[in-house]
Parts: sequence; structure tokens; C-alpha cells
Amino acid sequence: MLRNREIKILLTILFLISLIGTIVALFISIPTSLFVLGISIVLISCIFLFTKWRYREIEKVSEYLQHIANGDFRLDVRDNYEGELSLLKSNIYKVTKMLSEQGNVLHEDKVKLTNAISDISHQLKTPLTSMMVMADLLRDKRLDDDKRAEFTRNIHVQLERMEWLVSSLLKLSKIDAGTITLKKEKIPVHSLIQTAIEPLLIPMDIKMQTYSITGDDQTRLIGDFNWTVEALINIIKNCVEHTPERGEISIHYSENALFTEIIISDNGKGIPKEELPYIFKRFYKGKNAGDDSVGIGLAMAYSFVTSQQGDIKVTSELGVGTTFHIKFYKQVI
Repeated sequence: MLRNREIKILLTILFLISLIGTIVALFISIPTSLFVLGISIVLISCIFLFTKWRYREIEKVSEYLQHIANGDFRLDVRDNYEGELSLLKSNIYKVTKMLSEQGNVLHEDKVKLTNAISDISHQLKTPLTSMMVMADLLRDKRLDDDKRAEFTRNIHVQLERMEWLVSSLLKLSKIDAGTITLKKEKIPVHSLIQTAIEPLLIPMDIKMQTYSITGDDQTRLIGDFNWTVEALINIIKNCVEHTPERGEISIHYSENALFTEIIISDNGKGIPKEELPYIFKRFYKGKNAGDDSVGIGLAMAYSFVTSQQGDIKVTSELGVGTTFHIKFYKQVI
């Protein structure tokens, strides 16, 4: 404490004032001079002790900040006293908690990024390996035209699969990063479903599946048309893939004062009960998933819906079918 220049100046000024006061009091009487000297010593001692205490508290705060700089956010510097020093401690603690939370978020983001890179690498490795093998076979001049056409077609299929995967991951990353501006407009649900089911009509026709759409044509929801269509396409596509030939897919929509609901059902294989909590996880593939399944379609649908104040619930029974309940809330409370 005595190494600080301002403390030396303060003590010097106090001693000079005490000395001058003692000398002036000496002209009055010796007892008065001694009294002034005694009072001065007591006051200087109190100021010295008080300043020493404050510096000790400041040192504690400094040590606390050093712990924070080293990444230790567990200490609590707060006290239950009034005053500017206690207020400073309280504010430092608030900043510490904020830094701690930000550190946890950054750590979670780092783990997610590592897992995502690992998953993407795994997903791209299979088609890349397959294409490399087929490309080597295509170099053989003795390869007949039928085989050459088959390998070329397979390479094209694998490239389309990789393009879809990369495109899907980019969309998800944009949603996660909050870089996509989602529109909030009134959307006719009937038009929304018709647009979503159109690209799936050929796969449904190939499997001789039928579908039905029921609901009030006046039903509306608040959201982004294009992103909501993406979500519905992925959900309906999942139903088409897991419903056998001549199966049925039904879509019903309704509206009330709180939310607009879309219910998509199929009479397919169903999902085991133990798998239901995980079907919206990225790259999760259930027991009934096809060989070409990547495990990202439902994750995309979930992200697109929840980003618009919506929610998805799923119920399923093996051998009976699966039902997706999608709700778009009109106001978040």
C-alpha cells in the first residue's frame, strides 16, 4: 500500500496538517497542543487502517479477476454490504456469470461443430468411395456399354445425393446461426400442403399409394411459405418412404384461437417407442431406415418449424403407422 504514490502524498499532507495544527495549538497552551496532536494521530491511524482495509479488498478483487482470466468462474466475490466497493463486486460477479455462460455456449458450439464435421465426413465418405471405385472401373476399355452406362448412372445418383446433403447442411447451419430472415405472413394452409405434396406425387404413384387432404380452405398460419414447404416435404417424404405399396397417407389441418395444426398420418411400418425421442436428431437412423437414408430430413423439418414458433410431436405404433402433429402458434406467451 505504501508503495502507491497517492498514499504517500495523502499521508504527507495529513502529517503536515497535524504538525501545523499542533504548532498553532502550542501558542494557546501545551495541553491544547498535546490534545490536537493526539487527535491528529488517532485520525491519521483510522484513515491509514481504513485505506489499508480497502486496499486489501481491492487485492481480493484483483485476485478474483486473475482467476477469471485463467478460466476459473467458480468463485463468488459478492458480499451483503452497502457501498461502492460492494456494488463493484456485484457488477464483477454479474460479468463473471455472463462470461461463464458465454464460455459454456462457445464450448457447446465447438462440440457441435466437431460432431457436425465428423458426421458430414462420414456421410460423404461412402458416396465418394463408391464413385472412386466406379471411376476406376470406367477406365477399363474392355468394359461393355451396359456396364458403363450403369456405372455412369450410379455416379450421377451419388452426386445428386451429395448435393442434397451439402445443400441440407447449409440450410441447417443458416437456421442455427440465425442468418436466415424468416417471413411472417398469412399462408393458406391448403395451398401450402398442395405445394409440398407435388414433388412427391411420382414416388407415391410408383408405390401406388393414395393420399387425402381434409380441412377448411380458409385455414391460415403465420410463417414463411418456402421454409414451411421444405419442412412439410421432408415429413411427407418420410411417410412415403416408410409406407408400403398401396398404403395411405392422410393430411388434416385445422385452426383455433391459439394455433394452426397440421396432422400428417400414414399406415406404414411405424417407429419403435424407444426411437421416438431421437428421430429429430441429425444423422439419426432408426432400425427401419432405408439404406439410402441419411437421417437429416426430419431434423431439417424440426429446425424449420421450431424456428417459426412451431412445434412437432410424433406418435407411432409398430405395424399400424405414424402420425406427425405440427402446430404453428399465433402468439408466443
